[in-house]
Amino acid sequence: METDIRITLIEDHDLTRVGMRTALQQRPGFKVVGEASNGTDGLKLMTSAKPDVAIVDIGLPDIDGIELTRRFRQAQAAMEDEPITKVLILTLQDNEDVVLAAFAAGADSYCMKDVSLDQLVEALRVTQEGNSWIDPAIARVVLRQARDTQPEDSAVVEFKTVSISAAEPEYNQIIEAYPLTERELEVLQLIVDGCSNAAIAEKLYITVGTVKTHVRNILNKLCADDRTQAAVRALRSGLIG
Repeated sequence: METDIRITLIEDHDLTRVGMRTALQQRPGFKVVGEASNGTDGLKLMTSAKPDVAIVDIGLPDIDGIELTRRFRQAQAAMEDEPITKVLILTLQDNEDVVLAAFAAGADSYCMKDVSLDQLVEALRVTQEGNSWIDPAIARVVLRQARDTQPEDSAVVEFKTVSISAAEPEYNQIIEAYPLTERELEVLQLIVDGCSNAAIAEKLYITVGTVKTHVRNILNKLCADDRTQAAVRALRSGLIG
């Protein structure tokens, strides 16, 4: 039997926090082990509860989420033989400086607050497994920074290698061998824009079932495990500009 993913919620907006807790508790495989409405209490909670994943809002009233993440990573570095807590930033901010500062502070994943519950669940699972989940809506920011990074900028180079995989030559070979159709490219563009299957269906005047078929074909052709990875590979390879 799989162990539940233990989660702490650090969010100052009561309705948002309660809503996330209720939604996650109703999903099998997740257990909310603590909540805090400010950064000071959040830091204490993360240190004492030792969750698998901490969901951290950036806009906290005392210590912002980025500073909280930085302080927690410093404290965690001094704790030997302790399980590593992953940090998932959840925010409305997609500003480039904020996104990069969050990862530089030690965040593992970055998720927008308008994400669907299914996407949040996926992000938590991916993050708990030790991988980075990057919201498709900000993938462009990450990739642009990765392209522009100079080798001597060690802090950002580390961020780049941890957060996204570089485009391997075989990706382009795969794309050449299994080219996407015009419709698949349209769907892929909307995935990169952060649209849900329902939104894609509405925009393209097709059924959700047809969208799912296109998404499955896209994932297979790009050898991607999920929509986020497909978005990153599409941008990295130049399929989507």
